[in-house]
Amino acid sequence: MQLKTMKQRFSIFMTALLFLPAFAGQAGAEKISNNVAVFAGLDKITARITSFEVRINETVQFGALQVTPRVCYNRPQNERPLTSGFVEVDEVLLNDELKRIFTGWMFASSPGLHAVEHPVFDVWLTSCKTVSGEAEAPSE
Repeated sequence: MQLKTMKQRFSIFMTALLFLPAFAGQAGAEKISNNVAVFAGLDKITARITSFEVRINETVQFGALQVTPRVCYNRPQNERPLTSGFVEVDEVLLNDELKRIFTGWMFASSPGLHAVEHPVFDVWLTSCKTVSGEAEAPSE
């Protein structure tokens, strides 16, 4: 267990080093806050990918996962693209309890970097948007 924790810490450290140069020159870059995060979800059993939208601070269930975005940012059209979101993902266990399996930043440009690791479902951030209508739940 300790080895896994050290491995996770090393992974977080290396991720920070990877993104540090990208953000160093963009300290003054404008970020746009959005009220909807757009995700893609993969059901590994059926090999079906579903796109779904979730309003910020609301929760949508995809399979056995509950996805809750807290913030979703992108940049203006005239700047280098960067879409990021802070997301919490819980797994609904067989006894209806929730188990937190992911809390952290997701980057649309690097979906494998901070994707949710689950035996049956994968979820990653694809974009952010601002809309006045209701967000769509995944259709399964």
